[in-house]
Amino acid sequence: MTSTVNPTPTIPGSPGAVAGRPTVTDLTTSTTRTGTTRSGSRRFKPGKVALGVIGVVVSVIWVFPVYWMLNSSLLPNVVLQKTTPSWLPFGGSFDNFIAVFEGGTFLPALGMSTAIAFITVTFCLLFAFFGALAISRFRFRGRKTFVLAVLLIQMLPAEGLFIAQYKMMGSLNLLNSIVGVSIIYIAAVVPFTIWMLRGFVAGVPADLEEAAMIDGLSRTQAFMRITFPLLAPGLIASGVYAFLQAWNEFTVALVLLQNNSDQTLPLWLRGFIQASASRATDWGQVMAASTMVAVPVIIFFLFVQGRMTSGLVSGAVKG
Repeated sequence: MTSTVNPTPTIPGSPGAVAGRPTVTDLTTSTTRTGTTRSGSRRFKPGKVALGVIGVVVSVIWVFPVYWMLNSSLLPNVVLQKTTPSWLPFGGSFDNFIAVFEGGTFLPALGMSTAIAFITVTFCLLFAFFGALAISRFRFRGRKTFVLAVLLIQMLPAEGLFIAQYKMMGSLNLLNSIVGVSIIYIAAVVPFTIWMLRGFVAGVPADLEEAAMIDGLSRTQAFMRITFPLLAPGLIASGVYAFLQAWNEFTVALVLLQNNSDQTLPLWLRGFIQASASRATDWGQVMAASTMVAVPVIIFFLFVQGRMTSGLVSGAVKG
């Protein structure tokens, strides 16, 4: 019967060492180096921890007003008027939301704000897209003057234009109308969206279109199939900006919309607060109304946030 004995590990340089075969010393050295590397990579870094803590604190400060609005919207006014704040909505209900809906003015205001925002975003993107394309891809007489005019318009204070805008809309019989407010919003937002989209258009090389034209596409086909898809993040980012401007704008709507039956959501919220103040402000209903104004914006951001983020990052490094 033959017994098999495992060979004893040898030390380099010894007679029993075999070329190309790891030894005990090699394995020990390798293990020591690996352990050192791993421990070094997991070393405690106070700077990163401090930045993480600061980020959490800033996030909590930013989110807290939103949470407080939601929390207050679920609590009755009696609880909100206590000197001791109620941090959690225990015993809350949706009575404040029901009271806001029963007023009968929220849905018309929501419809008007939605229509104005839709018209503003659509025409702003249309005009800004062609304007950005013109100043980025074509060299024409007056190009620099046009770009300078776009920048100067942004410097004009909106309040200085109210009287002229009011008279102009009045002469066109467009006061208290969706079209009149939309025209003013489009005129105010288009210059910045042109400048914003210009960076995206300039960031797409024209050589891509030329290569597609060599392959047999027309200029229009090359633009629609090659360039236009690359501009989608920029269009979405610009559309978000136009949407927020139209949705949250207050002063122009206050000047042009004077009928109580024709109001956007910011005007409706102001009227709701004033009506509530006449009978002692019901802060629960005010917070519920504010929440309902914010919900459409949140839903909109949920749909476009991925494209919007990539668009803003692209706009930061292009153009």
